[in-house]
Formats: sequence, C-alpha cells, structure tokens
Amino acid sequence: MDQPGLPAAEHARALEGLRRINAISRTASILWRQIEGLASSRPSAAGPLRVLDVATGGGSLPLALEKKARAAGLDARFDGCDISETAVGLAASRAAGRGSSCRYFARDALAGPLPGDYNVLTCSLFLHHLDEADAVALLRRMDDAALDLVLVDDLIRSRLGYGLAVAGCRLLSRSPIVHADGPASVAAAFTAAEALGLAERAAGGPVRLTRHWPRRFLLSWRPRTR
Repeated sequence: MDQPGLPAAEHARALEGLRRINAISRTASILWRQIEGLASSRPSAAGPLRVLDVATGGGSLPLALEKKARAAGLDARFDGCDISETAVGLAASRAAGRGSSCRYFARDALAGPLPGDYNVLTCSLFLHHLDEADAVALLRRMDDAALDLVLVDDLIRSRLGYGLAVAGCRLLSRSPIVHADGPASVAAAFTAAEALGLAERAAGGPVRLTRHWPRRFLLSWRPRTR
C-alpha cells in the first residue's frame, strides 16, 4: 500500500478495506475516549479543539471522530495529513461528499516538523511501517508539535494478532494488497513493550499504554514541552 507506483484504483480499494478494518476494530471509539475529555473541559472562548491525524491514509479516522464530536455536541475540528497525494485526494473527496469540515493535506511526517497549532495529534496503523530510529523520530515530532495530547494506536506483534490479521483482512476486503499487507504489518509491528520503550524515549517522560481489541495498543501522553 505504500508503494509510490501503485495504481490509484488499487490504492482506493486498499484504503476502503483498511477503513472497514478500523471500523470493526473501533479505533475511533478508543481515541475518542481520550479526546472527549479535553473537548468537554475546553472553555468556549478558547475556540474548537483541533486534532490532526498523522499518516491518515484514506482519512476515515478524522471523519469518524468528527461524527462522534457532533453527536456529543462538542466543538472540535479534525484534519489529516499523509505523504500520498492519492490518499489525500481520496480523503478530501470523501469528506466533501459527506459535508464534512475535515481538511486534508500532503505532509511527510518523517521529513521536517509537523504543524504546531493542533491540540491533539493522533496516528493510527503507521508505526509498524517504521524501524526503531524512524519510529522514535516520528513520535518525537508528534511530541514537539502537539499542544495537549499525543495518541498513537497500532498493532501488537504476536501469533494471535497474525492469525486475526489473516482472517480479518480476507473477510473485510477484496483487495489482494490488504490480504498481503495486513499479516505482513503484524509481523513487522512492535511488541507492546517495545512500543512503550520507543515512546518513552521520544517523549522524555511517562507514557501510558493500554491494550484493546483486536491485539492493538494505544500510547498516550502529554507533550513534555507544554
């Protein structure tokens, strides 16, 4: 899915499969529990809580979070960035079709700083694509940029996780890319302990790790510079 020469139609089909997998995994609900508290305690005079999803892919996570914020009557804005112009275009088209205020833009999260005007930075299912050095670099950039909170959700490397990926990707997507990429992603992922260690190196302080279905972890912390 990360190959630059991937045909747009195949890329779109793979991103749709990933959207379904994230929906079944309840990724948005897991992250919303963390974001809701900040949004609900924010003074109205401070304006909307701003959230940026890094390496957003097809942009389904900002849309799902926006839906939850609207249902809760909370003032929050959700954007996404990705290195892929194809993914950004698909995400923007989907948002426009739903009347969403989500904004998407191209950005290489591993090349230079991330925007520093967002309260919360999230990242889902991207960390496992990186080696340790790049993972720490990404987490450090997120820590430097976020005003209030960093949330990173990803796969746990395990035999059970691998088996679930094989079955789930075939059930939830027709894309051969997803069929291959899902299990390969689990095999390349960090263990929960490894991910926690990398985040603590990047954050320079305490990081909270929780586990959730299906064999995923959520890292959360307050930026050290705030």
